[in-house]
Amino acid sequence: MNAITLLFVTGVILLGFEVIVPGAILGILGGLALLAGVVIAFVSYGVSGGLGAAAVAIALVAIMLVIEFVILPRTSMGKRMFLRASITGISQAAPADETLIGRTAEALTPLVPSGFVSIAGRRYDAFSQSGPVSQGDQLRVIGVDSFRVIVTKS
Repeated sequence: MNAITLLFVTGVILLGFEVIVPGAILGILGGLALLAGVVIAFVSYGVSGGLGAAAVAIALVAIMLVIEFVILPRTSMGKRMFLRASITGISQAAPADETLIGRTAEALTPLVPSGFVSIAGRRYDAFSQSGPVSQGDQLRVIGVDSFRVIVTKS
């Protein structure tokens, strides 16, 4: 009985530390400790003792999950641990389409021959067909190639 209790307590403690320590190793070890306690209960106390130990192990895991995912995020420590913000921005330029042909663009970076332009407030990857272009120059879109616009000096 002492070995079963010790394995259950160790398993619950390891499952609790799984929230703090990344890597899933402690969670796996905690689950194995609970499973070992259930196996020892089956061997020592038969089917009824093993089923009782399995029920206790399932209840302990359920309690730990409620504590970790319901109660902990509401505490001051949990609010520091869990990410609540979401990232809504994108890291690439907008894809170019045929509707941009003929529009004017402003060079956001020097185009030698590639760089970025602004068309109607949106940033696009661009290729200058008329050679190097300085930042701030006014350009005209003459084509679209894959994800970039092809521009020339106005």
